[in-house]
Amino acid sequence: MPVDVVLVDDHPVVRAGLRALLGASGSVRVVGEASSGEAALEVVARTRPQVVLMDLRLGAGMDGVATTSALRRRADPPYVLVLTTYDTDADILRAVESGAAGYLLKDTPPDQLVSAVLRAAAGETVLAPVVQQRLVDRLKNPTVELSARELEVLAKVADGLSNREVARALFISEATVKSHLVHVFGKLGVDSRTAAVAAARDAGLLR
Repeated sequence: MPVDVVLVDDHPVVRAGLRALLGASGSVRVVGEASSGEAALEVVARTRPQVVLMDLRLGAGMDGVATTSALRRRADPPYVLVLTTYDTDADILRAVESGAAGYLLKDTPPDQLVSAVLRAAAGETVLAPVVQQRLVDRLKNPTVELSARELEVLAKVADGLSNREVARALFISEATVKSHLVHVFGKLGVDSRTAAVAAARDAGLLR
């Protein structure tokens, strides 16, 4: 039996290409598509796929990490394979912590992508070679460790948001945002938002 897959990407052309590629394999069947995290939750509930191919950036609303977390909390969750163009430590860490079964880049060769879907459906962890190397390098040369929430807050700061705007975007209090930033400043050895963003980028924690 083919592996049932749902595609989650906000670009119709990307979804069409993936549908054609996976369908041609004969071993994978695309049973649904979604362009947003919210839509993905509905499509997955209706189609009950074994694997979800998930982009990280989905425009406004839930991103790929939030959607993955929500899916993995379900009683009978699908395996989620992140398929993205981003390979920073921050993105990889957030995806792994959300429960993703694998992390692939969009330049993955077609045969390897099909193989990854089949392996994920079998319960294996699937990582792109460059992602594996980044994780190995991270173990060999430990850097500053920021939590997933601290990285989220800092990423919003890097986008130019004020503390109040960050709080609104992440559905937390402004006091919590300030607390996270204090911890970030201490870990990075800086004393300002600008310096924290610069240090995090230098360390490969932010794009």
